[in-house]
Amino acid sequence: MSESNLENNAVNNTENSAATAGDSGPVSKSASVPGFPITMTEKAAVQVKIIQEREHTVEKFLRVSVVGGGCSGLSYKLGFEDAPGPKDKVAVFFGINVLADPKSMLFLKGTELDFTDGLEGQGFVFQNPNAQQSCGCGSSFSA
Repeated sequence: MSESNLENNAVNNTENSAATAGDSGPVSKSASVPGFPITMTEKAAVQVKIIQEREHTVEKFLRVSVVGGGCSGLSYKLGFEDAPGPKDKVAVFFGINVLADPKSMLFLKGTELDFTDGLEGQGFVFQNPNAQQSCGCGSSFSA
């Protein structure tokens, strides 16, 4: 699994809000797939494609998962994998093959994966309506 630039570009946001102050450009359109727990904005998909091309991982799947850790108990994780696992659910957003495992899907339901490149930094942003609390730095959450 390759997590180098995906993890380095991750910004976690547990509030379910629209674009935040400091974002550049118009709000990106979002796509959903029936039965899949997350949606993805076109802006996030473009950034994933850029990373895939740079790291020669265009044929790989983007795994979106939730793992234990961080000061609030749970953290988001992004990475590339060669193939889905036997229990993974797969969806395609703007040409990106995305997969999630059943455990992560419980915490990701209704979450939007976006990308921000505003004044306060750039990175992938998770808008999760299930998050009850997050840490001060925004890198972990509790549900």
